[in-house]
Amino acid sequence: MNFINAVVRFFTSGGLWMIPIFMAATIGFAIGLERFIKLSTVERANRKLWDQLQPVLSQGNFERAREMTAQDNSTVSQLLQSSLELQGTVQRRENIEVVMEEEMMAIVPQLEKRTSYIALYANLATLLGLLGTVVGLINAFDAVANAAPAEKSNLLSASIAEAMNCTAFGLMVAIPLLIINLFLATKASRIIDSLEIVSLKTLNVISSSARRNRTD
Repeated sequence: MNFINAVVRFFTSGGLWMIPIFMAATIGFAIGLERFIKLSTVERANRKLWDQLQPVLSQGNFERAREMTAQDNSTVSQLLQSSLELQGTVQRRENIEVVMEEEMMAIVPQLEKRTSYIALYANLATLLGLLGTVVGLINAFDAVANAAPAEKSNLLSASIAEAMNCTAFGLMVAIPLLIINLFLATKASRIIDSLEIVSLKTLNVISSSARRNRTD
């Protein structure tokens, strides 16, 4: 109970500038949660499909691989479906590689979508905190100017302490948001790297199969 009272007192003493900082925190953390759920879902779906698809491709069963990607909604299936459809009809490796690159260009923005906004709201929270502190200090000095000499010291120290709450709250919001932004950017980058590995392995399998067919 004392902790809750302390939080409420800290928030109310910061003035009106605490409200936009809180709004920036709410939006930033909401985006972070949505992106974490989305990327975790994508990562699990990709790993599940690739674990099933890799043995099928290794066996050269491209018909079954096409069926598996057609029935799946993961980004791995989105990446490989078009190239597997071209398998057997297109002989040049470069043509299939271009198709995969086009699919990657469509997938990457989906994975990185809205992540940069988290850093934006982190910076916004910091700047709002500083602005609230500056405005609070201006008001504090105006109040001290009209106060009695005996009250000036106590009034100034109390006003400064209240004004600094904005900066403290802004930093309390910004630091976790920046950490979340880095974590999600790393997670998205890891998924993109795994997709590039999947595309390369699939491309090698298709090329090997085409060479064998030409030799036969």
